[in-house]
Amino acid sequence: MVHKPPRNGARTLERAVTDHPRATQGKPRRAAIAAWIGSALEYYDFFIYGTAAALVFNKIFFPTSDPATGTLLSLASFGVGYLARPIGAFVLGHVGDAFGRKRVLVFTVLLMGVSTVLVGCLPTYQQIGIAAPAMLVGLRLLQGFSAAGEQAGANSMSLEHAPQRRRAYYTSFTLSGTQAGQILATAVFLPVAALPEDQLITWGWRVPFWLSGIVVIVGLVIRRTLDETPVFVQEAAEGKQPKTPLTALFRDHWASVLRVVVASVISAVSTIFTVYALSYAVNTVGLAKTPVLWVGVLANVVALAAIPLWAVLADRIGRKPVFIGGSLGCAVLMFAYLWSLSLGNWPLIFTTGILLFGVVYSATNGIWPAFYGEMFPATVRLSGMAIGTQIGFALAGFSPSIAEAIGTGVNGWIAVAAFTAGLCLLNVVAVASGRETHRVPTEQLGEPRPKAPAGAPA
Repeated sequence: MVHKPPRNGARTLERAVTDHPRATQGKPRRAAIAAWIGSALEYYDFFIYGTAAALVFNKIFFPTSDPATGTLLSLASFGVGYLARPIGAFVLGHVGDAFGRKRVLVFTVLLMGVSTVLVGCLPTYQQIGIAAPAMLVGLRLLQGFSAAGEQAGANSMSLEHAPQRRRAYYTSFTLSGTQAGQILATAVFLPVAALPEDQLITWGWRVPFWLSGIVVIVGLVIRRTLDETPVFVQEAAEGKQPKTPLTALFRDHWASVLRVVVASVISAVSTIFTVYALSYAVNTVGLAKTPVLWVGVLANVVALAAIPLWAVLADRIGRKPVFIGGSLGCAVLMFAYLWSLSLGNWPLIFTTGILLFGVVYSATNGIWPAFYGEMFPATVRLSGMAIGTQIGFALAGFSPSIAEAIGTGVNGWIAVAAFTAGLCLLNVVAVASGRETHRVPTEQLGEPRPKAPAGAPA
């Protein structure tokens, strides 16, 4: 069921199409760059929380517990942010499909920046008691709500501006930006982690959060200059949008949503690598913080080059072979990386860490923005991607807490690696059951397969 937009809205959109005769051609470079920069800023905020949760939050927000329990609670507060993601996906997905991608992108960067700055202003448990961790969790929920619409909005924007044969390449910029955000988050913590313990606990950990004030300003400037996608402008002007996008999504595309949910648990590789492995190396094995942080920095630097290269390959040979190969590689290399941490062998740690997160995991990161988005038509694309990915990410977001619970002791890495490998295999099943979309015309994405004429070859 479709409806015509309100009279004033229709006139506005019609004027946009009339005033921009080239609107249907798109601006892929501008959209990709805006997605890259916005995602880098957004995920800088998101990942500095994870680093702080692994290094200091157990001491300043959960100090009454024994060290092991405090670490577990601290990592659980990281996972709490993923609980808000499905809620944010429903709300922001509806807004993005009903009113435009640009509105979502402006809102998400503002909410993420403000909530992150406020984390850096929080009093500690010793100052106000239980209210401190309660406020910390509340702000983490706002971060998760914001992140729910960020990637789906940026992916939709990039995909709908991209040339048909280069959709994976242009949408991969969103994930390259995410990797850049991780680099910034980890790099900012390098000098902070090197501070004396009393300075780190009192004021040092707050500095990366305060720097997010820059995110609010820069992010708003970038996002407000974006053009709405030609696909959305055209369909809104013609009144083709569903009155309730979520109803149309679950009525006609529920199987694709379910497939994206299961496939998205591959993000557990990222949270295990970024949060659990850091906590395991520092708190269990006793390795120095700074070298372990450098593993993440270098792996993400490599990922910046690897992600677009994998995406180019997927534009040529298809999404599924590259995606499945990356998932299987992650299942194997997680064993190698956690084993190297248990040994404390730095050359082996750097080699396996960069190979796992910088090269092989990038194969999945380079492909999923296009592959998931191509499962849905434009009318429900943002909500379909947002809801599917954020439910899957929510499940994967608690993987550090699960890993901390099942991986006790120096040899606990074996159970954690097996757990992560199992999630990788779930992703393989979901991806393998999906439709190959790299040669499907953009306007036919998400539509039923066309029936071949009688007597024609399959």
